[in-house]
Amino acid sequence: MRSNFLNSWTIRLVIINFLFFLLASVVYFVYPGIIGLIALQPSKFLSMPWTIITSMFMHAPTFPVHILANMFSLLFLGSFLERLIGKKRYLFIYFLGGILGSALYILNFYISGVDTPAIGASGAIFALGGMLAVITPRMPVYIMFIPVAMPMWFGVILSLALLWILSLAAGLPIGNWAHLGGLVAGVLYALYLRRKYKRRFDMISNHFR
Repeated sequence: MRSNFLNSWTIRLVIINFLFFLLASVVYFVYPGIIGLIALQPSKFLSMPWTIITSMFMHAPTFPVHILANMFSLLFLGSFLERLIGKKRYLFIYFLGGILGSALYILNFYISGVDTPAIGASGAIFALGGMLAVITPRMPVYIMFIPVAMPMWFGVILSLALLWILSLAAGLPIGNWAHLGGLVAGVLYALYLRRKYKRRFDMISNHFR
């Protein structure tokens, strides 16, 4: 039973995220500069390219709600998607979403000049949501604190929109462009797989209504 539990990449990624967060948080309270070595800061990316990966596994050390919300979303979306597309494709889109999300975040720096350091797995998680929005678009889901079920495709878009509105209204440093980049990566990859395995994906979509 333990072996089956740890055989899930979703569970492994949650554990890795928590362990990385705990280790970095302990170091942070002794040496706050550690965040500068982990976070993705667009203007410093060329001299610190590893941050496009390390930033995906770090969350705000002084705001535990950040990692709790992300890991809950990862468990909810990831455990379902992993069973639908398999472990290899799942791991591929997780990292692709995180990397392309960061790439769009960096691109936005060259357009807008916003150079806020970014951390979090949200880009990768939105990639998972983007895939499910294509594969199981009509599956009813609940998001955040809204007590009304809605189609998966709408729930994913609404989540992105609410976070964007929240960041603008409250002035919070939320990586909206990374979220958008991850979402686009997930949608495009899902469309590619749907075209390649049309009959199978149609069956899945019709089953989860």
